[in-house]
Amino acid sequence: MASVPAPDTPGGVVKWLQFRVSGSVFECPNIYQLVKPIGKGAYGIVCAAIDTRTNQQVAIKKIGDIFGNPLDARRTLREIQILRHVRGHTNIITLLDLFPPSVGLQDFRDVYMVYEIMDTDLHQVIRSPQPLSEEHVQFFVYQLLRGLKYLHTGGVVHRDLKPSNILLNGNCELRICDFGLARAEANNQELMAEYVVTRWYRAPELLLSCADYGSAIDMWSVGCIFAELLGRKPLFPGKDFVHQLNMVCKVVGTPSAEEIAAVSSDKARAYLASMPYFPKGDLHQYFPSASSLAIDLLDRLLTFDPRKRLTVEQALAHPWLAPLHDPSDEPACPQPFNSPEEAVGEPSLQQVREGIAREMMLFNPDMHMALR
Repeated sequence: MASVPAPDTPGGVVKWLQFRVSGSVFECPNIYQLVKPIGKGAYGIVCAAIDTRTNQQVAIKKIGDIFGNPLDARRTLREIQILRHVRGHTNIITLLDLFPPSVGLQDFRDVYMVYEIMDTDLHQVIRSPQPLSEEHVQFFVYQLLRGLKYLHTGGVVHRDLKPSNILLNGNCELRICDFGLARAEANNQELMAEYVVTRWYRAPELLLSCADYGSAIDMWSVGCIFAELLGRKPLFPGKDFVHQLNMVCKVVGTPSAEEIAAVSSDKARAYLASMPYFPKGDLHQYFPSASSLAIDLLDRLLTFDPRKRLTVEQALAHPWLAPLHDPSDEPACPQPFNSPEEAVGEPSLQQVREGIAREMMLFNPDMHMALR
């Protein structure tokens, strides 16, 4: 990670530093002292840094050439807006800063998002040899549901809950992250055009191409994560759509005629009707060391019919979580989320650019650059 000369700052407001990270230029204001790269993927590059104003360690994610893919640009704006809307909840990752670009608000191509830094994720914990007691599992599931309550009461569906999107620190404090696929529940009429939820955690209604799904898809994902914590391996590691649906039905049972009739897709109904009959499995056999109350909650989450699946409020009130459940400390989001850019349909790239620039200004109200 080598430093290179930075360009002049517009208006002389901020001094900028540039670093070469994994072959890419990583640029940030000098209030952030880069420490080391900590991740790289299709989403961009993540570096650990120190905020010199607070001496707090943070994670800075660079999303490069953001406007090269209109879908990714819209998702990034939506993620920023959702994270600002739910900012402050202790079980949702905090977006600390969205600093303005050195090139100005009209010509930027890269976006840098500053998050609180966490130690690990649930995927790593599940794969580790360290034993997990039922009390550990209970604490993780409770925090996950507590964060989801805030999202769901704010009208936000995460849509991609999985162990790698659930971060943890050394005190086992949990944060839900990665809102790139999250959407306002009111805007779900066109959601099925997008990739939604890693297959192993995908609710039956998504496998069956139902377009009118809602927050119940997140609750199915919670059930899959809960099962993975208990069994230390995925419950439904399907190889493809058909295999996935068969694995689900072998555990939760073949849907009833009434449940099949409620499926909106003709092709999906025909496929379900042609499947062999699977009786409902005994979850105690899958998780013999789990308590009866844990199995009962898991069973109510892994329910084929989304209308019968527990809501997040019902799950929090389940007896298995009684030692942790405190309605006075499980806040609901005070206002529903909405994106002004998406209020009248799919925003143009220019609208997305202007929206991201406005978000930068909201995080940095004292900056001396005007959105023109």
